[in-house]
Amino acid sequence: MLVRWFWKRYVRSRLPALMIGFLLMALEGGALGALSYLVRPLFDNVFIAGNRQAVLVVALIVFAVFIARAIAGFTQRMLMALVARKVSADIQCDLVAHMLTLDSRFYQENSPGILMERVLGDPGAAAGVISTTFSAFGRDLVALVSLLGVALYIDWLWTLIAIAGAPLLVLPILLLQRLVRNMSRATLNASARVTNRLSELFHGINTVKLNTIEEHESRRFANAVSRLVDYTLRAAAANAGIPALMDVIAAIGFLGVLTYGGYQIIDGSKTVGEFMSFFTAISLVFEPLRRLGAIAGAWQAALVSLERIYDIFQMRPAITSPARPAQLGIPIGQADIRLENVSFSYGSQPVIENASFTAPAGRTTALVGASGAGKSTVFGLLTRLIDPDDGRILLGDTDIRNLDLRTLRGLFSVVTQDAQMFDETIRDNILLGSEADEAALARALDAAHVTDFLSSQPEGLDSRAGPRGSALSGGQRQRVAIARALLRDTPILLLDEATSALDARSEAIVQSALERLSEGRTTLVIAHRLSTVRNADKIVVMDQGRVVDEGTHDTLIAREGIYRNLYRLQFSPKREERENGAAPGANRAD
Repeated sequence: MLVRWFWKRYVRSRLPALMIGFLLMALEGGALGALSYLVRPLFDNVFIAGNRQAVLVVALIVFAVFIARAIAGFTQRMLMALVARKVSADIQCDLVAHMLTLDSRFYQENSPGILMERVLGDPGAAAGVISTTFSAFGRDLVALVSLLGVALYIDWLWTLIAIAGAPLLVLPILLLQRLVRNMSRATLNASARVTNRLSELFHGINTVKLNTIEEHESRRFANAVSRLVDYTLRAAAANAGIPALMDVIAAIGFLGVLTYGGYQIIDGSKTVGEFMSFFTAISLVFEPLRRLGAIAGAWQAALVSLERIYDIFQMRPAITSPARPAQLGIPIGQADIRLENVSFSYGSQPVIENASFTAPAGRTTALVGASGAGKSTVFGLLTRLIDPDDGRILLGDTDIRNLDLRTLRGLFSVVTQDAQMFDETIRDNILLGSEADEAALARALDAAHVTDFLSSQPEGLDSRAGPRGSALSGGQRQRVAIARALLRDTPILLLDEATSALDARSEAIVQSALERLSEGRTTLVIAHRLSTVRNADKIVVMDQGRVVDEGTHDTLIAREGIYRNLYRLQFSPKREERENGAAPGANRAD
């Protein structure tokens, strides 16, 4: 089934090119039979008989056979390389496209390094077997048949003696094939762990340096590489065992033929030319036979990669659009966001428990609470990156699970503490593939204060942001993310700790841009700094996944509760005076 799926989906459409390659391989393989047969007249008619007229004829024929073999071999190898590369590229593109449809849980269970190995390594291994297989059946099988035909034509008994030991290969080769498959699977897994270690190292290089653990991480990486080398050598040994066994059988066959045939030549019942032609044919037989044996190991390795590719394609997202999406019953600008008895768990770990609150349309609602209270999970639920285990989330009077998924996510703009940037230009990081006229882009750049720092960039808006935005400061990345949200111009805005990692000056600039961005939109804000949410129209207090209180800043301060305690922790008299820029000891009013 696996091979049939691979053939139908990726190989069959390239059958014309494969058939041309197959014919060229047959020509290349058949040339070996022709060359081995030409040895007989070369010895009997030229060398021994001394026929001068036959010298040039035989030489020209041999020359023509070699030229034909060279042209056929070169052309088919280029053709097979092209087909294999195209198939590999198709699988890679399809894999990435499919992975992007899978839910967030898939990416929690599979690290980036492992997924990179699946995309970069497995398709190449799977596609590589195409050229190996067609070479086996086009070139090597034809070569084997033509050479054995020549050998049988000269002397069938010699041929039987030469291949008498072949049946002894069956069981050892079967055992080696199983070992190759197991070792190939282990090698791929070990390679994925090496890739994952590299990904983690390079993404966390600052952590490595700040904690001075370079030697520790080097040892961990060396251990991962050592395991990979171990499995690779075992797989190589299993692969090498098949042709080695064939050489042993060849040695037995040649021993018998040389002994029996030698006596026949001495007795005069066989000519030197017959023996040399037979010897050449049988000598050449074992090379395609060796390659045919090796293809078994190559197929086992390819099947492991195909299994891994196929397994991913069989995965389906749990979060999808309904078959018949609903439409919002009221204009989006008037639609409140309501959570009704929502619960969610990661495995057996509850994160949100029976949470209910309303975020009024066109207003700002803040979510506050200690780390781990479930605030960021609420954002994942709103955008359907995850779905609740119980309860429902309404946009107006419509359950968001009844809306088209792309339409729903098109209603949100998200600005987070760690704004994701790509190694593209600043312009590309703002547009994200969308089309916008220069006037709209300029307005977004001004409103987000991106224009303020563009003059310091080497190529202005077309300067590269660097890997993960490393060419920009934290404040600059946040402003790019805000410009992205402004240009997206969605009715709902989600702000997740958008200023928490910034210094005072950058925070003031970004906060100003966020206030512009929030105007006229339904805004939900997650913030640990309560100073940034004092003016929110509504504050929802969360604790251990539950909604424990809600109200305005003044209302929540007026009564004892978690919010007031958080406020006291953050704003002792001296600290609040520093936050407000007041002189120590000055009168304050909440």
